[in-house]
Amino acid sequence: MKLQELLAGVDVLECTAAPDTEISQIAYDSRKVTAGTLFTAVTGFAADGNRFIPMALEKGAVAVVTAKKPKEDIPYILVPSDRLALAQISCNFYGNPAGSMIMVGITGTNGKTSTTLLLKHVLETCTGAKVGLIGTMANMVGDEVIPTERTTPESLELQQLFARMRDAGCRYVVMEVSSHALTLERVGGVSFDAAAFTNLTEDHLDFHKTMDAYCDAKCQLFRRCGKGVINVDDPYAPRFLQNASCRVLTTGVQNQADLMAREVELHAEGVTFTAVLGDLQARVKLAIPGRFTVYNALTVLGIAGVLGIPLEEAARALTTAQGVKGRVEVVPTPGTFYSVLIDYAHTPDGLENVLRSVRDFCKGRLICVFGCGGDRDPIKRPIMGHIGVQLSDLAVITSDNPRTEDPMAIIEDIVKGVKQEDGEYVVIEDRRKAIRFAMDIAKKDDIIVLAGKGHETYQDVGGHKHHLDEREEVAAHLTQRTGEILPKGMVIDNG
Repeated sequence: MKLQELLAGVDVLECTAAPDTEISQIAYDSRKVTAGTLFTAVTGFAADGNRFIPMALEKGAVAVVTAKKPKEDIPYILVPSDRLALAQISCNFYGNPAGSMIMVGITGTNGKTSTTLLLKHVLETCTGAKVGLIGTMANMVGDEVIPTERTTPESLELQQLFARMRDAGCRYVVMEVSSHALTLERVGGVSFDAAAFTNLTEDHLDFHKTMDAYCDAKCQLFRRCGKGVINVDDPYAPRFLQNASCRVLTTGVQNQADLMAREVELHAEGVTFTAVLGDLQARVKLAIPGRFTVYNALTVLGIAGVLGIPLEEAARALTTAQGVKGRVEVVPTPGTFYSVLIDYAHTPDGLENVLRSVRDFCKGRLICVFGCGGDRDPIKRPIMGHIGVQLSDLAVITSDNPRTEDPMAIIEDIVKGVKQEDGEYVVIEDRRKAIRFAMDIAKKDDIIVLAGKGHETYQDVGGHKHHLDEREEVAAHLTQRTGEILPKGMVIDNG
């Protein structure tokens, strides 16, 4: 492809490279450069990409895209934003694949994964079309599952994935759109047919610094879409509505909205409610427990509606939807009289939501096993400590993904937020032992919530991923019943 074709729509400040230069591939990693490559020197990754321009040229790069004017006499394209340029060039290179599919973006702190998977099911059921999915748990091209490392891939890989979906015959693409993806232009050059906002709670403040900045990052999605769906029960909804440049359908349970949930019933087996949209009504039944499931279902119904799918038809499709792995997932515990649920809740709001939701149908004690990730926002640790202990009958504070931090240092940060009146908790650093302890003390009608890991089947310790599937741990302990007790000195009674 010619350079001038790749630069279509790109804001170019200066260009010393010949427009008819033939480009064989694009790379932002100098290690992947081969002869004929257009190298994009991106700042802000592990290192400044401009440092690797000499290496890229030596390996065969024919031109460089950069936001820093090179001092050397080399073929370069100077742009205001290297990240946006990478996204636009990648889009051009793959023939704007998103433009040939119906694009749906979902943003928010919690609920994105469950909502995208439910929406994929509804679209497939109601339209019979192949649907691509991009999210935290995995990327999917129809039924084909592709492992993923981050919620939204870097723009070059994202466009490549779009092209793969287009070539496979996908009509729709449903994707989680993170605040990082919007701020770092990973979705630059992508126009969405519909977008939705689930909720906003404290997360990623190590990157965004303030909640307003975090909110504004997500608001960008509603300036690059045709139609929007916004949950007006969330305190940040007015800010989203003010920033939206598209037509918006509002959803809600408590506040007045275009699409509302009435006659809500919560059960251990799931939820039922009546969806009301103007004069239209449809009874919704979904086999996923928890009050937040009602909100996720409303978002799905709202998006389906703005895409032209009748309310009753979409509601009927939801009745056949399966639960999402790691989202209030019921783990089999044969031969016991207690229940074990696995949930991805790893933010203060996420933990509060799942514990309050489980409390709605818990007949016995609520036992919560949780921790906080290392190398991530430390501000939320004491907040989660307070929430986890206060909303449980017994909390077991343990490790999540400590990554490169000392696990006990993270736990100490969590414990700092626990108040004397919150309740009882124990500290067990080893997550496997923590799970087994919770199972050993569980009684009839108790519910154990294993929070934080969700769909993950590993634990990141010391920067290395070790296999840890909590479903396997529960099954193994039920089989072995070792009777292992809490290590001496590890019990902390906050009473």
